Amino acid sequence: MSVDKTKIAEQFITAIPHSRALGMELTSIGEGTAEIVMAYDERFIGDPETGVIHGGAVSALMDTCCGAAAMSHPRNPGSTATIDLRIDYMRPATPGQRIRAQAECFHITRSVAFVRARAMDDDADRPVATATGTFTVEPS
Repeated sequence: MSVDKTKIAEQFITAIPHSRALGMELTSIGEGTAEIVMAYDERFIGDPETGVIHGGAVSALMDTCCGAAAMSHPRNPGSTATIDLRIDYMRPATPGQRIRAQAECFHITRSVAFVRARAMDDDADRPVATATGTFTVEPS
């Protein structure tokens, strides 16, 4: 993938206020793929009794990662926006562990990118959540 698209994807993530607030870090970007991690932070706890991260933070992580994967696809000439995103929560993330999202843009048309993703803590064999979504493709 070109250095320009990598730089654009990094700028995309750092430009989104909630991505900065949640401490998201782009760890990998490829042609239609992305990985973003979010460190455990007590500010994002949804249930104080268990210490589990709020589902909204996981949702934001997955949405951002899917958008980065859509943007990095070789057939997507520009930026993107979420059309639809379905997230299935499989289990609570383990308190104290970072959450890692991996997304893949597996199909793209002239106007829509189709993406799937997984969010995991240290136990990559048991996802915290999975997602499928559609994202806009800017015309060239």
